[in-house]
Amino acid sequence: MNHDQYNAFCAALPATTHVVQWGGHHVWKIGGKVFCIGGGTEDAPAYSFKASEIAFMVLPERAGFRPAPYLASRGLKWIQAQGLEVDGDELRDLIQASYRLVLGGLSRRKRRDLGLDAM
Repeated sequence: MNHDQYNAFCAALPATTHVVQWGGHHVWKIGGKVFCIGGGTEDAPAYSFKASEIAFMVLPERAGFRPAPYLASRGLKWIQAQGLEVDGDELRDLIQASYRLVLGGLSRRKRRDLGLDAM
């Protein structure tokens, strides 16, 4: 997955916002909470996302995945995927799972305000 594909996929998820911050990283949020961070270069893109407990334990054992720098070292369950080493469909599934994890952590009122109370 390249940067354009990543940004297009995240933009298609309901009620997301995009900001470029932290030295040019493409940060995607839902309800003001980060669910995915895209960085690296076009030749070596990297995408960090929130992961379930199980995914956080299993994914780093596979090629192309590692605990997300900075975030995982702070005790957060975030994984970084090397965009050219990981299958695009799998990466989209993992980003969507991160989106759902973050969405699930939002208050009922925030989800309703975003028009996502049925999700």
